[in-house]
Amino acid sequence: MSDFRDEGLIIAAIPGTQPRPGLFGRLAKGLSKSSAQLSSSVVATLTKRRLDQEALDELEEMLIEADLGTAAAGRIVDAFARERFGREAAEPEIKATLAAALAAELRPHQAVFDPLDPLKGPKPRVVLFVGVNGSGKTTTLGKIAADLKRRGAKVLIAAGDTFRAAAIEQLSVWAERAGAPILTRPAGSDAAGLAFDALSRAKAEGFDVVLIDTAGRLQNKTGLMDELAKIVRVLKKLDPSAPHETLLVLDATVGRNALSQVEVFGKTAEVTGVVMTKLDGTARGGVLVPVAEASAAPIVLIGVGEGIDDLQPFDAEAFARSLVGLEAG
Repeated sequence: MSDFRDEGLIIAAIPGTQPRPGLFGRLAKGLSKSSAQLSSSVVATLTKRRLDQEALDELEEMLIEADLGTAAAGRIVDAFARERFGREAAEPEIKATLAAALAAELRPHQAVFDPLDPLKGPKPRVVLFVGVNGSGKTTTLGKIAADLKRRGAKVLIAAGDTFRAAAIEQLSVWAERAGAPILTRPAGSDAAGLAFDALSRAKAEGFDVVLIDTAGRLQNKTGLMDELAKIVRVLKKLDPSAPHETLLVLDATVGRNALSQVEVFGKTAEVTGVVMTKLDGTARGGVLVPVAEASAAPIVLIGVGEGIDDLQPFDAEAFARSLVGLEAG
């Protein structure tokens, strides 16, 4: 993957894309709450102090409180012990060690999301968006649609959250902003039928990408989960390989409750990528670490603000450095 500062919105390391400045700055700003919470407590505890077992125990407790999870916290503490045990360290050294340990945890779980990659097969590429209500799913779809249109793609949007009229209206606004056609049905309509019609139209009219929203399916709503499985089945009638991407959109502000969503949606929807939104709205952005660990699918995008350019490709190194309050390396 290319250096994070040289990546465009959504797509990382794609030949021909033009660099857009300021992405690292937006990431650092978006993670400022998490950075202040995590780095200040760690630095205050470890600066100008010999790193003994007592200090390591305190560090592990702080990392767990920051929602990194017990397993990752233990490995990070081990990394500190190897680097600094028995020695004093200044603030820059502590932050650098913490950033390196965090990046090592996340690096195996990052991947590139690009439905326009010519090596991924014939068009149209079908991207299904799943997640609970309020996770930022519809907004994420809209931002991706706008970026794909900006790159010259022919995009069709399908408003598959037919349970909520508000969701249809919200997505229609995004479709208008992006300049992309949208297929809708009255609230209460069959979402699987809508998905089938959307893919049929996309195949007939030569669209590059179909972006399909779905209802916010709660884990205890068995009927809704069954409907999601039905959407997948009907898409496969037209294209056995569809959906080609299934993005699970998670809300960072729910903390470790996101882990149960990873488990349930992973079983039902064969998730291929995870999007973590609203990282700017929480002081516990470290929850991305156990989410990445729990998910069979990689982290592909993160949201650090409301603006369209605040949905960014996930880069473990950049995320880790921003999370501890370090500038771009």
